Amino acid sequence: MTLPIIAYGSPVLKKKAKEIPKDYPKLDELIDNMFETMYNASGVGLAAPQIGLSIRLFVVDAKPFSEDASLTEEEIKELESFKRVFINPEIIEENGIEWDFSEGCLSIPDVHEDIFRKPEIKIQYLDENFESQTEVLSGLSARVVQHEYDHIEGVLFTDRISNLKKRLIKSKLSNITKGKIDVGYKMKYPLAKKNR
Repeated sequence: MTLPIIAYGSPVLKKKAKEIPKDYPKLDELIDNMFETMYNASGVGLAAPQIGLSIRLFVVDAKPFSEDASLTEEEIKELESFKRVFINPEIIEENGIEWDFSEGCLSIPDVHEDIFRKPEIKIQYLDENFESQTEVLSGLSARVVQHEYDHIEGVLFTDRISNLKKRLIKSKLSNITKGKIDVGYKMKYPLAKKNR
């Protein structure tokens, strides 16, 4: 089932999310719905706060990034198969020299900004079977995970840009909050008179 995506300005997007117990109700169904919602919106990642749930869960499928012609064969192969469920994740290391990349977000449609992040991370998490995993990720797969991890920490990519850039996109953000934007997927807007 495709769920509405929560728009910029909603308080749930600014809250630090809570851990999920193993007996969380209908978790498999929720994960399936999150993937379906993400694919429907042409996203590469979706965190639970983006569908209104303040829990430490996000899903990623970085396959669309594998079509970038500037990538090496190894990078393409890694991104093609980088589909994961992250439950109660914790980034335990971030390494390397920060690099910038134009990021966007399903909760903040039509806004893209260059965001600096470390190129390599080490992350511990539980997969969809509640089995413990530890992975070292680099490049675009690390970036997608860092972006989604920010969501469960109550941080949006717009929190990582300069005050000047924030002022430049202020009216765009205000329009998103009010639902004055046309997107090809269901959204819930905090200040819209009628949500679609």
